[in-house]
Amino acid sequence: MRAVLLSTGTELLLGDVREAHLSFIAREILPLGLRIEEQRVVPDGAQIRDALEQLFVRSDILFVTGGLGPTSDDLTCELVAQSLGLKVERNAQLLANLQRRFKERGIKWTERVAKQADVPSGGQILANENGSAPGFYLKANINSQIPSPHIFVLPGPPRELQPMFRESAMSILRGIVRTSAMERRLYKIACVGESTIEEAVGDKVLAVPDVELGYCARPGEVDVRIIGKPDAVARADEIIRRELGSWIFSTTDETLEQVLVKLLAQRKQTLAIAESCTGGLLANRITNVPGSSEVFLAGHVCYANDAKIDILAIDPKLIEKHGAVSDPVARAMAEGAHTRARSTYALATTGIAGPGGGSEKKAAGTVYIALASPAETLVKKYFFPSERETFKELTAQAAFELLRRKLL
Repeated sequence: MRAVLLSTGTELLLGDVREAHLSFIAREILPLGLRIEEQRVVPDGAQIRDALEQLFVRSDILFVTGGLGPTSDDLTCELVAQSLGLKVERNAQLLANLQRRFKERGIKWTERVAKQADVPSGGQILANENGSAPGFYLKANINSQIPSPHIFVLPGPPRELQPMFRESAMSILRGIVRTSAMERRLYKIACVGESTIEEAVGDKVLAVPDVELGYCARPGEVDVRIIGKPDAVARADEIIRRELGSWIFSTTDETLEQVLVKLLAQRKQTLAIAESCTGGLLANRITNVPGSSEVFLAGHVCYANDAKIDILAIDPKLIEKHGAVSDPVARAMAEGAHTRARSTYALATTGIAGPGGGSEKKAAGTVYIALASPAETLVKKYFFPSERETFKELTAQAAFELLRRKLL
């Protein structure tokens, strides 16, 4: 069955708000054997009606998001009804619920709010426990004079749409979907090139019938994705795990830092960080993980040489002799953070983010990463010639992967 998503809202096309529904809905419906085959984004207004009429013949299931609020630019309900030749009816129970909700919250009632109780005739109400605007479902060919798909009209805010979709829309979808079940598996890999991964698994996985293989690359990370019928996916899974092995850091949506916090917590071990070129990015990512306080002891951003000397007790002669971006200084930074925090491990970064600041011997993009532990200190040199933000992301990924490998 062909599933299509129509996202409405001028703010999406102006870039004021990021469209957040495609990834959520696509993941929710995949186990039913459904895929989003097309997404259309349109502004508020008559373009919604034009898009609806075009998509009626292109879809079996149509998800429409946004435009269900009380303001003058919220026109989705009316335009859906017009496109289907249906009347809009004010639902007495919805109206009573709205009035009670506003009274309980002490919010002033206006007549425009009442339009959120409007539903196209024949529509099935999808309750909204997290907002004031309900959604609704219209069965296929609800008006026998106008061919139309199954239509789910959903509110724009993700905190309202997502529970509504899981609790109401999915139960309806299970009753109407006529496709066989599909399975999706994900394998996340850090600091290995996309082409290297493709060489390791590509031909082998594609030799399995009825499996779709895909990749998604971002700085310092590649996602490998397989989709297909459960038995075929199981065969492809064996190949990927055999060929990629310890390169895989997660088979869920976990980030590399989430994996690290979990591994450290399981071992009751701790971490400290000393950063120069990454400017606190490593500490920021670690502390974004719930539960990181169990394992993260301290983070030092020692950008200037004097800060390295004062905070981490780096010998000034070491910096003078080798330069701040060097193996000995990275080693001393990690060991200084390790000693000060009395942590199990300590990571340190020092490099040249660019675009300036490099030399013939040390070009912009050069970085040293050190990992101190009770037994030894490891130092690795990397070269990430890129703009500053990407350089920092690549350095953070490399540092975290170095620690993950040590923990394994």
